[in-house]
Amino acid sequence: MAQRLLLRRFLASVTSRKLPQGGWAPLTSKALQTPQCSPGGPARTVFTTRVCSTSFNIQDGPDFQDRVVNSETPVVVDFHAQWCGPCKILGPRLEKMVAKQRGKVVMAKVDIDDHTDLAIEYEVSAVPTVLAIKNGDVVDKFVGIKDEDQLEAFLKKLIG
Repeated sequence: MAQRLLLRRFLASVTSRKLPQGGWAPLTSKALQTPQCSPGGPARTVFTTRVCSTSFNIQDGPDFQDRVVNSETPVVVDFHAQWCGPCKILGPRLEKMVAKQRGKVVMAKVDIDDHTDLAIEYEVSAVPTVLAIKNGDVVDKFVGIKDEDQLEAFLKKLIG
């Protein structure tokens, strides 16, 4: 119940703000303060932090084209499946290694059950399959689980 009330207050404060011409205003702690507090009651402030995500899920073919093939940053593409045990081991390990590169490379995750067309196009015959894509071209590839040293070497080869 308290969460709903907080959410309502938050949405009311966000929607009541004047927006700059052409888009949303950035959220600030001042904008997130609840103006409907009862007299004498404490005001609640919601603080947010900026999260710089180095990995993302592919939604469809055009999303893959836009975020992977046309990317200026090298991209590691993890073709995986929910039912795949080795994928569940490799995925977090690979995300951790990509995050260590601090923006030099990003990671795209493609579920082969949802995006069979992409799996066929990139000749994925087993999961996990990981591709290294730079300037729209596949420059390296591996299938199966790798340890952290092998993943680090794979990423360094991609980054150059």
